[in-house]
Order: sequence, then structure tokens, then C-alpha cells
Amino acid sequence: MPLARRLGLADAVFIGLGSMIGAGVFAAFAPAARAAGSGLLPALAVAALVAYCNATSSARLAALYPESGGTYVYGRARLGEFWGYIAGWGFVAGKTASCAAMTLTVVAYAAPGLGQPWRSLLAVGVIGVVTGVNYLGVHRSALATRVIVCITLVVLTLVAVFGFSGAHVSPWTPFHGGGVLEAAGLLFFAFAGYARLATLGEEVRDPARTIPRAIPLALGLTLVVYAVVAAVLLVTLGPDGIGASSDPLASAVPWLSPVIRVGAVVAALGSLLALVLGVSRTTLAMARDGHLPRFLAAVHPRFSVPHRAELTVGVVVAVLATTTDLRGVIGFSSFAVLAYYAVANASALTLRRDEGAAPKAVAAGGLAGCAVLAFSLPAASVISGCLVLGLGAVAYLVRRRGVVR
Repeated sequence: MPLARRLGLADAVFIGLGSMIGAGVFAAFAPAARAAGSGLLPALAVAALVAYCNATSSARLAALYPESGGTYVYGRARLGEFWGYIAGWGFVAGKTASCAAMTLTVVAYAAPGLGQPWRSLLAVGVIGVVTGVNYLGVHRSALATRVIVCITLVVLTLVAVFGFSGAHVSPWTPFHGGGVLEAAGLLFFAFAGYARLATLGEEVRDPARTIPRAIPLALGLTLVVYAVVAAVLLVTLGPDGIGASSDPLASAVPWLSPVIRVGAVVAALGSLLALVLGVSRTTLAMARDGHLPRFLAAVHPRFSVPHRAELTVGVVVAVLATTTDLRGVIGFSSFAVLAYYAVANASALTLRRDEGAAPKAVAAGGLAGCAVLAFSLPAASVISGCLVLGLGAVAYLVRRRGVVR
């Protein structure tokens, strides 16, 4: 049973914004500043450039293959079943971990002094509510994302206005050139939400026109927001102050801290909403092809959503959020997402002119950029990412060998 096509251009752009302007804007700048010092803005530019190449490749492919699954579908069609599977595996594994991280972010900001077992119960409640919203239908999820994005943007606007009008410090410190790429890899994590648009290809009206327009619009708006926030932090705290703060935006405008805390919770919820949406759609596509259990491929007859995939993702995220410390998983998720986009760019390199191919330099630059940023991340993130992708590859080969026999 096909999914219902309910999303227009505005809905798609807001889903992209909800995926990218999330908890990352409240947390990503501190570790990035520690890595790059006054090179924070160059690192942001590098991350945006790689994201632009990825977005262009994804948009061209999404127009040609308007199906749920994103790069999982593109990799299978252009490079072969194995590479599509690796992309899908990396997306599901990395973004499921990100869902748990977002859940814990909501709990940390909403109830910072809460102890166990109440923290775990709150985490389960948060993912339960988000899963329920998605279960009722993607259109309601899109409406909720629109509201969340508007609230987050209002909070960030207040930070920008009062931050620029307040006391300033020198934004310059020693330039940590060697850390710019590491910082770019961390900041890229915040740009990665446009993949959610590609995974919704089966639910967008006129996908061949809507998706290629929605991806660059959402990415461009996100870049403007991140650049303004980075500038505010640099002139109010300086690179050292950003790196030393666990909550840079609140430190930049201390008297606005309660509002910023609410904004962080709302933003994390927006990211979680869109992440669960995207992971469940890729799970649906992989289940349809037998790479995951086929019972996950069911579509609800009333709500037209992959309800079993959504419930399964919700349960796994709840388990992770209540049993695992996921602070280190951010790096792993970044590595997995960069691997996912590397497959997208490699797929785009195979497009012909009559298939809407972008200049080869764009896809080649995106592929090279993904590789460089992925292996510039901390060693622990690279090792864990390689291990998880390797386990996925072994599972594929074992299954393939069984099918051949």
C-alpha cells in the first residue's frame, strides 16, 4: 500500500528546518570552538560547503527516485544493492542513536535536577509522545514541526538582537588551523537534516519539483541562522568563552536563560520529531526489500504511515535513552551520516545529463568532503563508526550467502 502524498513545498521546507535547526544550535558550537578557536566561522563555512554539495546531489537523485528511503534507494539503483544497504544501515544506526541523544537533551534541559528513575520515565514519555504524533499521520507531524521551528527561530532572534546589543569581547584567539576540519565535522551534524526530505519522497506532492526546491531553501535558511548565532557567540563570549561553556547561548545572554532553556527543549523536540520520521521511512524501505524484517513494511490503512516501523524505532530509542550514556554517540552519528552522504554523492556521479545531473565537480567535491570530515572526527568516533558499518556489511554478506544457497 503506497503512502499518502500530503506534503507541499512549505511543509517540506519546515520539516528540513525542523531537522537542522534543532538541539545542535544550542550545543554544537562549544565543542567546535574548542577544536577550532577563532576558526569557528571558517569551520562553519566548510561544513556548509560540504552540505551544499550533498544537498545538490540528494536533490537531483530525489527528483529521479521519489520514493521513501533516500540514499538507500539511490545507492541500490546507481551503485548496486550492497552500497544502498550500507547507506541505509548507516542512516538507521546513526540516526536511531541521534534520536536517543535528542530525547536525553530534552530531559536534560526540561528537568536538569531530576534524578533516576524519574529521568528514565520522562525519557520514555517524551519518545512515546513523539511516536504517537508520527503515528497519527505525517501531516500532523508537519504541522507540529512548523510550530516548533517558529518558536525556535523566535528564541534565536531574541538571542541575536540582545547579544549584538550587549557587551562585546574580542572574537579573536589563536587560530587552531588543525582543528577546523574536526570542528566542521561536528558542525556538519547540525546541517544533516535535509536527508529527511529525501526519505519523504513518497509523501510529497509533485516530488520531482518540490524536493529539489525544498532542500536548498531549507539549507540556505539554516546556514543564515547558524552564521548569525556563531557571530553573536564570538562577539559576546569569544572562542575561549564558547568552548568553556556548557550552554553558550545562555551564557551569551544570561538574563534570557529561562527562555533559551525552553527554546532548547522545543528545538530538541523538533529534531526528534523529524528524526523519528526519517528513520522509520528508511526502515520501511529496507523492510520492503528484505534487508530488515518484512513485518516492518506494513502501512496503516487509516493513517497511511509505516506504523510498525515507527513503533519499533520508538521502542529502540526508548531503550537506548534509558540505558545508555550517549554523549559520545554524537561523533559516531556524524561519521555514519557522512558515510551515508558519501554514497549519495557517489550515486550522483553516475547520473547522465538527460537524468538531471549536476556538474560532476559538485558530486566529486561532496564525496571528497565527506571522506575528509569523517576521518577528521575524534578517533573513538571513527573506530566506532567503522565497526558498526563493518558489522552491517558482514550481516549483509551472511544474508546474501544464505539467499544464494
